[in-house]
Amino acid sequence: MKLQGKTTLITGGASGMGKASSKIFAKEGANLAIIDINEEAGQKTVSEIKSSGGKAVFFKADVSKTLELIEAINQSIKYLGKIDILFNHAGTIIVKPLHESTEEDYDRLMNINVRSAFMTCNQVIPNMLKNGGGSIVITSSIGGEKGFSYESLYCMTKGAVLQLARSIAVEYRDNNIRCNAVCPGFVKTDHGLREIEELDGLGQKWNEADLHSVQGRICNPEEVASAVLYLASDDARFITGNAFYVDNGWYAKG
Repeated sequence: MKLQGKTTLITGGASGMGKASSKIFAKEGANLAIIDINEEAGQKTVSEIKSSGGKAVFFKADVSKTLELIEAINQSIKYLGKIDILFNHAGTIIVKPLHESTEEDYDRLMNINVRSAFMTCNQVIPNMLKNGGGSIVITSSIGGEKGFSYESLYCMTKGAVLQLARSIAVEYRDNNIRCNAVCPGFVKTDHGLREIEELDGLGQKWNEADLHSVQGRICNPEEVASAVLYLASDDARFITGNAFYVDNGWYAKG
């Protein structure tokens, strides 16, 4: 198993791509701590992992609230002992024209997507330094480098965390800490389907033909999870600072 004996912290690991990653990490032998705002979904994910013979624990936190997040991270470290792998996945989206976006929209998205990523890495990296290294994966998006109508705030935050991943990779390479960003296109999760529905409501029609023209079909969350597993594992031990696109060629096509 690729992660046998590895300890892993996943933020936003209760549903969607986060849940798919939690399950595949556990299947590959990792001992997991999951942080998420949705306690019901988090406990369900942990129950499913344990019923399949895996190891996992759940800690509830609103990642946009620093004290809650730090407490959950401290609890995770106490449970795991050390953190070998961090999957910083927690995030959300706002679909809205830029001129209609508010300061409150900006603060909410920056706090959930960017500030929480900074704080999580800020808290976990000292543990990795103390224990000889580790692997970090941060969820960005194809929107981290491509611009999209009605998603200015989202694209801005995903560009920020992509640069965070690259900067961590450069700063800590010689400390045996790798950091990469996974950059999905449209994914078949509640988050992704809500995004499509809201874009449709603003006049963008992302039907099957539209999706086919850019990424062939909608991506399954397990396909993203497999990419995250690869980046987190020793199979990718010489890969750091990368934007890893899971989009069936959309970014390359332009």
